[in-house]
Amino acid sequence: MNKSILRKTVCAVLMMFVASCLAGSLAAADMNTGADAGMVNINEASVDELAGLSGIGKAKAEAIIAYRSEHGRFESVDDIKKVKGIGTKIFESISNKITAR
Repeated sequence: MNKSILRKTVCAVLMMFVASCLAGSLAAADMNTGADAGMVNINEASVDELAGLSGIGKAKAEAIIAYRSEHGRFESVDDIKKVKGIGTKIFESISNKITAR
C-alpha cells in the first residue's frame, strides 16, 4: 500500500475515533443538564450554594453541611428535614430546587 494512502487512512480513523469520543462526552454532559439542571445537590453543595436557597441562610447551610459530615450522604431530599432548623415550611419551599444524588 502506498505510504500516502496509509497515512490518510490512519488519519481518517483517528479523526473518527476522536469525533466519537467527543460525541460521547457531549451526550454525557447533556444527561447531566437534564431533569437536575439548576438543582442544588444537597450531598455536594457548598455553603454558598445552599444559602442561595429560599429560607436557608448561612447558619442553616452550615448546619446542613455539618449534618452531612456527621451522618453521611442524604439518601433522599426528605432527609434534609432531619437537620435542625429545617422544618416542613422550609422543606416545601426548597424541595423542588434540591436533589440528593
